[in-house]
Amino acid sequence: MIDLRSDTVTRPSAPMLAQMMAAPTGDDVYGDDPSVNALQEYAARLSGKEAALFLPSGTQANLVALLSHCQRGEEYIAGQGAHNYLYEAGGAAALGGIQPQPIDAAPDGTLPLEMVAAKIKPDDVHFARTRLLSLENTHNGKVLPPDYLREAWAFTRQHNLALHIDGARIFNAAVACGLPLEALVRYCDSFTICLSKGLGAPVGSLLLGSHDYIRRALRWRKMTGGGMRQAGILAAAGLYALQHQVERLQQDHDNAAWLAGALRDIGADVRRQDTNMLFVRVDPLRAEALGHYMKQHDILLNSAPVTRLVTHLDVSRPQLETVVHHWQRFLSQP
Repeated sequence: MIDLRSDTVTRPSAPMLAQMMAAPTGDDVYGDDPSVNALQEYAARLSGKEAALFLPSGTQANLVALLSHCQRGEEYIAGQGAHNYLYEAGGAAALGGIQPQPIDAAPDGTLPLEMVAAKIKPDDVHFARTRLLSLENTHNGKVLPPDYLREAWAFTRQHNLALHIDGARIFNAAVACGLPLEALVRYCDSFTICLSKGLGAPVGSLLLGSHDYIRRALRWRKMTGGGMRQAGILAAAGLYALQHQVERLQQDHDNAAWLAGALRDIGADVRRQDTNMLFVRVDPLRAEALGHYMKQHDILLNSAPVTRLVTHLDVSRPQLETVVHHWQRFLSQP
């Protein structure tokens, strides 16, 4: 099956599985799992942050990040399409009493700072206190420009806000920019890394920040049910991913660019391609039929009037050629 629904569908490779099975373990709630500690220390060194915390999922990492920045009755500013606002079940509001203030993102995925400034609440008893600006990098595949990150950092210092980056695909951004991770995340107080998307680990995310911040986050991780025991088996996969599967993300970007060009060549309406994602406009009357047709030919995609295709380590160029072949056959049908 050729699966282009998301890069979350990746499976651990044989070398990754071998490292998982050989991982030394301990009780991570006590802080003595050596593999978890090794992952956290490696990620902190790689990013230039003081500390890191391993969590079961990206959703929990984002939730713990917000809970560690904001008190009940305070707010964070995020994009209308941000995962920690739109796609994570309202957890910050429901569980933390934290108010989201969404704004529209610009076409390049940034949140215009003049719009952010207009939404910062005055110090008045009528309003929630604005405490945090939350960005995504990448956002729908788009890489936030390093100059913008620098400007956002200076902006938050001026307005006494913290700056968090949902970096689920931050390594895609780093590879696309040709920059080390540290160059992108020096301009934030905290950020997350998802290990189970393009990096190919089976599960897990990291939250990174200062020692004090991660100490707060550790308590919230426990409270929200994220304290694991012999988690080193999972952490070993994350460490393998960081050490061996970052640079290969460029292959996913190249494959996505190739697929975008090949689909255009057969008449598909490719709207855009950024990093490992491309978006194709499909006739709304035929979108459901496209999904069924592709599935009959062992190709999975989330077919919609705008269909997102995501390349990843489990999809090869020959498989993408198969996708283009069947897409062309579908388009040729009356």
